[in-house]
Amino acid sequence: MNHRPFAAALFAALLALPFAPASAAEREPYGIGLEGFPYPYPVHMLPLVNDGEQLRMAYMDVAPAQPNGRTVVLLHGRNFPSSYWAPVIKTLTDAGYRAVVPDQVGFGKSSKPQGDLHFDNLARNTMTLLDHLQIAKADVVAHSMGGMVAVRIARAYPDRVNHLVLTAPIGLEDYRLYVPPTPTEKILEHEDKLTAEGYRKQLEANYALKLPPDQVTPFIDARFNIKGSAEYPRWLHAFVASAQMIYREPVVHEIPLLTQPTLFIMGADDHNAPGRPNAPEALRPKMGQNADLAKALAAKMQNARAEVIPNTGHLVFLEAPAKYDELLLSFLAAH
Repeated sequence: MNHRPFAAALFAALLALPFAPASAAEREPYGIGLEGFPYPYPVHMLPLVNDGEQLRMAYMDVAPAQPNGRTVVLLHGRNFPSSYWAPVIKTLTDAGYRAVVPDQVGFGKSSKPQGDLHFDNLARNTMTLLDHLQIAKADVVAHSMGGMVAVRIARAYPDRVNHLVLTAPIGLEDYRLYVPPTPTEKILEHEDKLTAEGYRKQLEANYALKLPPDQVTPFIDARFNIKGSAEYPRWLHAFVASAQMIYREPVVHEIPLLTQPTLFIMGADDHNAPGRPNAPEALRPKMGQNADLAKALAAKMQNARAEVIPNTGHLVFLEAPAKYDELLLSFLAAH
């Protein structure tokens, strides 16, 4: 009997296996440092100490082919690993900028601390990274929760920041004025019960997403493949700690005090407002008027303006990349 055709067919089948789409149940779990989740550029680790705890901060440092001598720090949002900045990293490096892209402690490939998270610590960690890389001054481009980190950086270290680009930032209002305090245990329970499909619907609703589903899937994977990790409870604690940090440590009162040239780039349909479901029903419609809030804040600032891109939601730099890149590069070049 000739086994060769059978062996050849078996070999072909085996070769095809790694490329077959795996169902969520079959996928290998990620570690809580997103081990197994690919980033677009090499990831480095910086040792840090926060509140007595030994931690590591993950970051990408991407050099341009033809440097213009300037560095841009990209700050991610709460629900996103820094890998989602990939198209903006390319835009910046093609234009001559060095891109430094950290995962804040508690997020992405960085350590998940045991204690609470604080914007002051995240700001200090980011400065420690710039010191480590011997970068005296940088432009800061931030998205969502990263906008709150950026405000703390610009206020605490004003001489280290050239320009500030706040991309669909949260924190343009004080959520404590609308939402009663929520016990950490309640948030933990709610987040633990959330399914992958429920999370997708939450992102689509909260962020008015205009992206095709396959572009959203990596964000679902980045969160739900961690559930298979033995350390998932520690990841969940850090994730919930970040929600409490956003609520407890408002930055809106400091935004009018910023002195750096500042550009808000807002999605017209972005009405994201953390904690809105827990607010009294009568107050919910008042929350998340983000484009209007950005314009009002820019009017109070020394050197700021707000640009609103129509038909875009919270992920404005992925939803309207050409317009976003144009606004970003012209702003950085003009000052």
